[in-house]
Amino acid sequence: MATPKILVLGAGYGGLMTVKGLTRRLGASDAEITLVNQNPYHYFTTELHKPAAGTAHHDHARVNIASVINTNRVNFVVDRVTSINPSEKKVYLENNTFDYDHLVIGLGSAPETFGIKGLLENAFFIRNIDSVRMIREHMEYMFARYKNDPKEEYLTIVVGGAGFTGIEYIGELVDRLPELCREYDLPQEKLRIVNIEAAPTVLPGFDQALIDYAVEYLKGKGVEFYLGVPIEECTKDGVVLKGGEEIKSSTVVWTGGVRGNKLVEESGIETMRGRVKVDENLRAPGHDNIYVLGDSSLVIPKDGERPYPPTAQISTQQGQYLGKHLPQLMRGESVDAFQYAPKGTVASLGNRVAIGVVGSKKLFGGSASFMKKIIDIKWLFLLGGISLVLRKGKL
Repeated sequence: MATPKILVLGAGYGGLMTVKGLTRRLGASDAEITLVNQNPYHYFTTELHKPAAGTAHHDHARVNIASVINTNRVNFVVDRVTSINPSEKKVYLENNTFDYDHLVIGLGSAPETFGIKGLLENAFFIRNIDSVRMIREHMEYMFARYKNDPKEEYLTIVVGGAGFTGIEYIGELVDRLPELCREYDLPQEKLRIVNIEAAPTVLPGFDQALIDYAVEYLKGKGVEFYLGVPIEECTKDGVVLKGGEEIKSSTVVWTGGVRGNKLVEESGIETMRGRVKVDENLRAPGHDNIYVLGDSSLVIPKDGERPYPPTAQISTQQGQYLGKHLPQLMRGESVDAFQYAPKGTVASLGNRVAIGVVGSKKLFGGSASFMKKIIDIKWLFLLGGISLVLRKGKL
C-alpha cells in the first residue's frame, strides 16, 4: 500500500501548526508530508504594522521556516502555487507539480477593496514583508521631499479602515512620527494622520468602553477620524469620500478588510467571497480530503449567524486541531468537531498602550500592552520553543 501524501499549502499560523502536529504524530512510513510556501520564511501578520510604521525592523516580523520545522520529516518547498485541481488531486506550482491524497489549504487572504475605484492601483497594503518595507520607505521619502517642496499631502497619511490592523498601525504611527519629525527637521503640527471608516465605529466587536478609550487616546495624539464615511475613490493625489470631499495625501494605506485567496475560488471549491464554509472537521464542502484553514476558511458558531473574524488566534487553533486529528481522519475515524475557544483579544495602540479583553476582564493602557506582549511570546513559544522566544520575544 502506497504511503499517503499530505500536502500543506502555506506556512502561515495554521499551516505551521498543522505540520508541527503531524510530524509529532506520524512516522515516516505513515505519511509523506510536503509543505509549500512562497517564501523561505514565515512572517507574523500580527506584527506587520510595526515595520510598516518603522517602529521595528522587518526582520523582527519573520522567522526562517526551516529553523522551526523538522526538515527530516517534512519536504519543505519554496515555490508559488498557481492552481489547485481537486478532480486530479494535483497542485500546480511555478516550478513543480504535486499529487496529494490529503490537502490542507492555508494560503491566506487577499485585500477586500469593496469595489473602490483606484484602490489597488494607488494605495499601499499591509500584507507581507515586502509591502511593509515599501510603506515605510515611501513614507520617509515623502517626508524628505517636504523640505524642498513643502506640499501638505507629503505629510498626510490616510489609513482606510478602522479594524484591528488599521488601529494598531495608527498606534505605531503616533509613536514613530515625532521621531521622524526630528530626523527630517519637520514641523510636527503639519503632520496629519487621517483614519477613514465606512462603519460608524472603530474596532467592531470590542466593548464600547474600550473603543472610547482607544479613540480618545489616538485623538489626543492628533489622529483625525472620519467614521461612517466610505471612500469612493483612491487616486494618485489622495482619496475622495462619499459626498465629494477630497483629502490629499501622498501615502494612503488600506486596511479595510480581506477576502479569501483567489486560487481557492478558481479551484472550483465552493466559496463565499473567496472563503470556504468548512464543516466541523474543517473540510471543504464536497471534498472529504481537502481541509481549509486560516483566512480562506469560514467557521460559523453554532449559535450565531456571522462567522468568526479571520485572526491569527483562530488560524493557530485550526492548525493545532488538524495537526492532532488529521491522522485519525485519514483512517476514517470519528473525531470531535473543531471548536474555536477565544482566549482574549488585545489591540495595541503603540508600544506602551493597548486595550483588550482577557476572559471577562477589560484591560486598558499599560496592563493591556503587557498582555499583548505575553500573547506574542506565547506564539513564538508554540512555533519555536524557548530559543525563538529568546531571539524574537520582547517585553
